[in-house]
Amino acid sequence: MTRPSERDQDSGPVRVARVGSRRPPTIGLRGRLTLVSVLGLAVGLAVGGLALLGALGHVLQRSVDDEAFRTADAVALLAAENALPDPLPVVAGQVRVQVVDRQGRVRAASIDADRLVPMLPVDRIDHSARDRTFVRGERLGLPGRVRVVSVPAGTPSEPLTVLVGKSMADVTQSAEVVRFVLLVSFPLLVAILGGVAWRVVGATLRPVEALRSGAEEITGRAGGGRLPVPASRDEIHRLAITLNDMLARLEAARARQRAFLADAAHELRSPLTNMRTELEVAGRLGERTDWPAVSRDLLADTERLSRLVDDLLLLARLDEAGNTAAGTVGAGTAAGTGAPGRGAVGGRRATGPVELVELVRAVADRFPSPPVRVLPASGPRWTVGDADELHRVLTNLIDNAVRHCRSAVVIEVTGDPGAGTHLVTVTDDGPGIPAADRERVFDRFTRLDDARARDAGGAGLGLAIVRELVRLHGGTVRLSDAGPGLRVSLHLPALPDAET
Repeated sequence: MTRPSERDQDSGPVRVARVGSRRPPTIGLRGRLTLVSVLGLAVGLAVGGLALLGALGHVLQRSVDDEAFRTADAVALLAAENALPDPLPVVAGQVRVQVVDRQGRVRAASIDADRLVPMLPVDRIDHSARDRTFVRGERLGLPGRVRVVSVPAGTPSEPLTVLVGKSMADVTQSAEVVRFVLLVSFPLLVAILGGVAWRVVGATLRPVEALRSGAEEITGRAGGGRLPVPASRDEIHRLAITLNDMLARLEAARARQRAFLADAAHELRSPLTNMRTELEVAGRLGERTDWPAVSRDLLADTERLSRLVDDLLLLARLDEAGNTAAGTVGAGTAAGTGAPGRGAVGGRRATGPVELVELVRAVADRFPSPPVRVLPASGPRWTVGDADELHRVLTNLIDNAVRHCRSAVVIEVTGDPGAGTHLVTVTDDGPGIPAADRERVFDRFTRLDDARARDAGGAGLGLAIVRELVRLHGGTVRLSDAGPGLRVSLHLPALPDAET
């Protein structure tokens, strides 16, 4: 007895594992659809064939009954006139006729009929009503089953019953022929329909395969692309259009993300470079370094870096909140519950009634410079939202106006009951913004040349944050010419007094 080698012992379990890990072959969508179609057709044809056989049998059976009753009625008329011939004038073949009395005696019969034994037992003959039944053909000398009908005849003094038996051999043979034709043609028809279904399903799924190939090609390359759109105006056509729109939005989002990362890296590099330069210079100067001045510069750069990081995190939270809560801003505002914001990221936003006039005054008081002036309002102006986020919006707008004004910044809060909104305007008498750039300044890291010169510490995120926060509150923000200067118009949903 030989001992198995170590190689065989090691390879055995591996072979078992590989065999056991094989997945059974799966049927593709085309095969499944074809199989379902063929099964449905097969079931439909089977039900139709059974219904056809049943209807054919019923029609043939009714034809046999009608013919047998006509023959019996004709013989009954002869019996009523006491003119029964012997033998009865019936065409020979598959029909037997007898006339029997109440005692079961055969009084007249056709040529091939038995003259001694009636077709039916005496106890089964109903002498008072028309009746029909089946008997075995051996009793009448006919093949197969025989249909026997009985019709009352004769006179009241001498009642008789006419019995007519007709063989069912022709009916059975016709049904067998139809059944044979169906059994032979059924598989051929199912096979033909299966082939047709395979071709039709393949032609129907060809646009889907084109979409899959296009998606695979797009996935394999770095850039974007578009899926092929079929010419047919059907569901696949609409699916291709929807997918192309989705791909376009994803590509635009990726482009914005790349630009955002590049700009963020650039903005973060500036304060870090300043801090590194100051530390290197201080290190080379040694004891001659003015460390209080260096610490002040480093603290300023650190604060700038901290503001930039906070702004970037806020924009990231706003982006995620906008993606998860799109479409609910208007509904939440109308119901007095507010629109989801940062709650989509870290928890539920603290929304509630906010009085705009007091909030504007509180923000304006933070700017000690005389140019900021708040015009008196006719009454409280209530909106719904997050007080901290609205405070951030007003702070950014007023700070931007203060830094660019020449002599004055005017803030006014008014209401429009018909439109159901409140209007907050921040107007400065600075150089303003050209009309061609008023939409662009809301983009992230966008700074005009004049603004860059006047705002050395800004990163171009203030107005972008304003637009995102206002959008989450169901409002709008627009820039217009104040002649001279710039006017920022902030529209926010109005909260009815009954809800405050």
